[in-house]
Amino acid sequence: MYSTDDSGASTGLSRRSFFRYAAGASALASIPMLTEPHLALAARPKFADPNIGIHIDANENPMGPCDSARKAIIDIVPRGGRYLFNTDMELTDLFAKQEGLQGDNVLAFAGSTEPLHYTVLAFTSPSRPLVIADPGYEAPMWAAKFTGAPVIKVPLADPKGEAKHDVKAMLAAASNPGVIYVCNPNNPTGTCTPTADIEYLVSNAPKDTVILIDEAYIHLCDAPRSLNFVKEGKNVVVLRTFSKLYGMAGIRLGFAVARPDLVDKVGSFGGQNALPITAVTAGKASLLEPNLVESRKKIIADIRMDTLSWMKSEGYHCTPSESNCFMVDVRRPGEEVQAALAKKLMFVGRIWPAWPNSLRITVGTKEEMAQFKKDFAAVMSTNTAGLKPPALPARLAAHPHTHLS
Repeated sequence: MYSTDDSGASTGLSRRSFFRYAAGASALASIPMLTEPHLALAARPKFADPNIGIHIDANENPMGPCDSARKAIIDIVPRGGRYLFNTDMELTDLFAKQEGLQGDNVLAFAGSTEPLHYTVLAFTSPSRPLVIADPGYEAPMWAAKFTGAPVIKVPLADPKGEAKHDVKAMLAAASNPGVIYVCNPNNPTGTCTPTADIEYLVSNAPKDTVILIDEAYIHLCDAPRSLNFVKEGKNVVVLRTFSKLYGMAGIRLGFAVARPDLVDKVGSFGGQNALPITAVTAGKASLLEPNLVESRKKIIADIRMDTLSWMKSEGYHCTPSESNCFMVDVRRPGEEVQAALAKKLMFVGRIWPAWPNSLRITVGTKEEMAQFKKDFAAVMSTNTAGLKPPALPARLAAHPHTHLS
C-alpha cells in the first residue's frame, strides 16, 4: 500500500495519494464549488443569525458527531502541529475493508462536494452532456458550466407517487452523455429509486458514460447500496459523505468510490492537501462505532414519519421520503410560504423551479418539528399572497455561487 524510497523505508505515499498531485488541478483552482450550505443560504428569505430561530433548510443533522467522534477530535488536537500524512490512507483502508473493496477504490475528500464536481469536470464536455433528474440536487449543473456541457433535466417519474428517477427517460435523453447523475435517496424529495432501475441504468448506458451515484443520504434508508457496481468494475462513481447521518457537515469528510482508473481521473482534478486530522479521526471513530447507523436512522425515521403523518392528516401531499428531507406541496407559490415562515424564525428549504408550489423540509429534532407543525399550520391558515423573500445581498446577487465561508 505504501511506496518506498531508495533505502526501502516507507515514504507514506502511495499511488493513490500521488495522483492527488497530478497535473491540471492548478488550472481549476478558481472554480467555485456550489454546495448545499451555499444553496440553502442563497435561498434563505432572511439571512439571520444561525443561532436564532429554527433552521430546517440545509439537510443538516442536528445530532452532530457521535460521542466517540467528538472524543477523537479532542484527543487529536494536541497533535495538530503535525501533518500525520498516513491518516488519510488509514481512513480509506478502513472503509474499503468494511465494504469489501480495495484501497485503490477509495479516495477521501473534504466532503463529497469536491468529487461530485470533479467527476462532472472529468467526464463531461460540450459534446458529452450531463443528465440529471428534476427536481434534483443542483450542484452538478454548476460544474457542467465550466466544461461547457449541456445540462439535460429529466422529470422524476410518478411525481405524485414514488417520485423516483426515470432511468429510461434519462438514457433516452442523450445519445452519448458524459455523466448521468443519480442522487439516491434523492435531494430534495428524499425518495429512493429502486435497485432494479439503477441496475438497468448501469447496464444500458453507453460504454463511455459514467454513472455518478450520490449516496449522501444512503444510510438513512433501507435501499441496497451501489458499491457492488464498483466491485464489478462498472463505469460508476459512488459518492459517500459524513455530513448527513454521521452529523459532520461542518467538519467536512467524504469519499469517491470507483474503479482505480476512475478514482485517479477524479482525484487528478484536486484534493491536493492532506485532510484535516480532526475530520479524519472523527470519520474513523464514526465508522468503528457499533450500531451508530441503525440507531440514528431510526431516530430520524421516527421523527420523519410522525411529521409526514401529521402533514397528511392536514391534507398536504408530501413525497414518500426515506431520508432526512421531504417535499410538501403547499398549493400556492412556495416562496410566499417560505417568507411567512421566516417571519416566525422558522427557516425551511428552497423551491425548485420544476415544482414552484413545493418546499423542501429538513427533518430536525423532535422539538423543532413540533414547532414547525405549529408555525406551518398558522401560516397556512393566513393569506400569504404577495409575500416575497428580501432581495439577496448585492455580493450574492452578483455572484450566486460565491464561497460563503
